[in-house]
Amino acid sequence: MTYSLIYYLFFIIMTSTHSKDPIDVITQTIWPLPKPEDTRSWNIVDDRVMGGLSSGEFYLNAQGHGIFTGHVSLENNGGFTSVRLDTGPVSLADKSKIRISIKGDGKKYQLRIKSSSDQPHAFIQIFQTLSDWQNLEFNLSDFYPTFRGRRLDIPNFSDGTLEEIAFLIANKKAEKFTLEIAEMQLVGSPN
Repeated sequence: MTYSLIYYLFFIIMTSTHSKDPIDVITQTIWPLPKPEDTRSWNIVDDRVMGGLSSGEFYLNAQGHGIFTGHVSLENNGGFTSVRLDTGPVSLADKSKIRISIKGDGKKYQLRIKSSSDQPHAFIQIFQTLSDWQNLEFNLSDFYPTFRGRRLDIPNFSDGTLEEIAFLIANKKAEKFTLEIAEMQLVGSPN
């Protein structure tokens, strides 16, 4: 076989395997909002609602990223703080994942979702942060139900809408923390 024939066959194989159209991906950004400076949709909820002493705050830095920072205290049976984003009802039609771009501090956090803000339980995924930027992706169907730190014996998340996303830290120890949130997206493929 001559060199030109080998090259020609290689060219045919490469172009035939790489000329297919990529699968369309649907993304819907849920943070930052069109006006990210409006932080009224973010709310801190911590163990102070039960007499604890943990405290968290949420603000925007100069880059427009959300900063969730504070201190977790174990005093008075405390041990958690969270920040919750009210997304309003968002349709999850054709969406199967949540993608987040975050910079952490080496600590574990929970990503929590609810289909209704008045739902008593949340669906969660635990993730470990680094001290550098991470792009993490979670299947919606992998979020499992919990209530007050206990896993519930009901199915994983399967609802058609999303109304709340939260970040929570509760590592059963007193600690300072900082989580920087650059972006959150819902991801899926069209039918």
